[in-house]
Amino acid sequence: MKKKATKKKASAVKKTAHGKKSATARKRVATKSARAPAKKSPVAKKAVKPAAQRTSVDAGDKLSFNHAMIYLKDVGGGIDFYRRWLGFKLIEDFRHEGRSVYARLRAPGGDGTIALHQAGPGASVASDGVRLYFEVRDLDDFCQNLRRRGFYFTQLPQMMPWGWRHAYLNDPEGHEISLYWAGEQRMAKSVMKAAKQAGAK
Repeated sequence: MKKKATKKKASAVKKTAHGKKSATARKRVATKSARAPAKKSPVAKKAVKPAAQRTSVDAGDKLSFNHAMIYLKDVGGGIDFYRRWLGFKLIEDFRHEGRSVYARLRAPGGDGTIALHQAGPGASVASDGVRLYFEVRDLDDFCQNLRRRGFYFTQLPQMMPWGWRHAYLNDPEGHEISLYWAGEQRMAKSVMKAAKQAGAK
């Protein structure tokens, strides 16, 4: 009986050696295949990354600046200031119970706009860390005209270290404003040397 069992075992080994895998061998292959990482398909390589993982904005995503929102305790007073002193044109004046609570205005030059919004009860309208910039070619004449009308500047026009000429002022509720002229230098890098030369003239 033992000899017959030995022959059957030898026969099974022989069959395995000739290409027919034993149950144990088949199990090992199946386990290995299950563990092996799946190959990436050509489609997966071309998959678009989520927006959060992109390193730069796609050419098709054209973002443009629209306007600045200014929160005020007195929107009516803000409308008067920007129209009377800086020449802004009123686009809309939304009122609630006869009082201005929201307004949009357009700069006298170009198509830049600002919005004035009623601040909530007890809300701060401080603008620490934020300043509004308005560009005007005839900066010195513009500022002199405002001074003759009694307007107060925190800084009259002067050349700054980065090469632009600036004047500083505040609106009635303390929002900082700069009137300046940069011209062709606006889209160029700041040049400290050029500023020093201009200031020495």
